Amino acid sequence: MSRSSSLLTARGGGDTGWSSSATSFTRETARLIVIVLFEGVDLLDVTGPPEVFSLVPRETDDSTGYRVVLAARTPEPVTTSAGVRILPDLTFSEASTRSIDTLLVPGAVELDAERRVHALTDPVVVDWVRTLAVGARRVASVCVGAHILAAAGLLDGKRATTHWSTAAQLAADHPLVEVDADPIFIREGAVWTGAGISACLDLSLALVAEDFGERTALRVARQLVMYLKRPGGQSQFSVPLEPVSGTRRGEDLRLFIGQHLGDRLSLADVAAYAHVSERQLARIFKSELGTTPAAYIESARVEVARNQLEATDATLERIASVCGFGTVDTLIRAFRRRLDTTPTEYRFRFRAGSGAGSG
Repeated sequence: MSRSSSLLTARGGGDTGWSSSATSFTRETARLIVIVLFEGVDLLDVTGPPEVFSLVPRETDDSTGYRVVLAARTPEPVTTSAGVRILPDLTFSEASTRSIDTLLVPGAVELDAERRVHALTDPVVVDWVRTLAVGARRVASVCVGAHILAAAGLLDGKRATTHWSTAAQLAADHPLVEVDADPIFIREGAVWTGAGISACLDLSLALVAEDFGERTALRVARQLVMYLKRPGGQSQFSVPLEPVSGTRRGEDLRLFIGQHLGDRLSLADVAAYAHVSERQLARIFKSELGTTPAAYIESARVEVARNQLEATDATLERIASVCGFGTVDTLIRAFRRRLDTTPTEYRFRFRAGSGAGSG
């Protein structure tokens, strides 16, 4: 991929002074957020959170706010994964002398010869993150930035999340970390980890809610034209995004299940379609899809139900029927298992255009 020669000259608001949108804040009262920069960093990991923080002045009368600065090994421009170059505000060494409220750590990935995604960690960056974290009130990672926190030992003994595509790598590389690939973000004391790139907005809103209250965070979400402010427990997965099978047989099974979710689909039915025993069917799902047939069918049904709740006015009875749950009670139990919420609460939070979460 060719690198762009463009240079992002608008800094995070470092020693050059405040931007016009933050003139009401003083250096003494603002919460200092330091975002870590390094070569190949994901651009949206860096630029997404500041957009959230920059809207706080519009939505609160609080005399304090955020001051966002970008820190790197040297003052030289850093080239992101998108080819856009960003100017750091200060070096890691200079940042270590500051009183850091929040240390925000983005991530970077590469593709191997088989186009598999791997998270990258620079040992020098890891060392600096470990050092900077000591003096920070809280630490948060964005997307695969969790791999850097883990390498720095900041996630040992903690539950953490990351982008679903590198969750297995995180678990394999750092056995002391309890990896949960499902939530969009997780808080463990003063350490936060976020999932995919878009989830960085949800994580940032959660940080705002902690500092300025839920109402302010909801107002910021509305300014961002987000229909909702998702709770951390909301799943980052949908069934189509889950890893697909590497065999035609596995994909045929997925397609068959997807076409018959509204039927009384038993394991015997699926096994008969595949011309295998139920025991062999279980082995196929375990080896090729990493789950059980029953769990996959339930997750697929929940995904369809989620879409129905978001996009239609269908009753719970109707949704339970068309998705193959049969009864509303079965639908509710599946939602509690999969999403830790109820269908009614899910619809209230995530119904497109409902105004939920608008403050």
